[in-house]
Amino acid sequence: MKNLKLKSARALKDMSQEDLAKAVNVSRQTINAIEKGDYNPTINLCIAICKVLGVTLNDLFWNPEETEA
Repeated sequence: MKNLKLKSARALKDMSQEDLAKAVNVSRQTINAIEKGDYNPTINLCIAICKVLGVTLNDLFWNPEETEA
């Protein structure tokens, strides 16, 4: 599933994928893959992204619709 929350939070900070990638020490392709839903980042990468963007893990990576049984 696409991570539109990440893309939106990044845009609100006026950051490109490259800017965010440099800030968290990964490639731009990694950020792109996370946003497209093609890659599940490690918890450490999730935390680093959240710190840079000033949001919580829940804001970006928790989807209540996926956890409902």
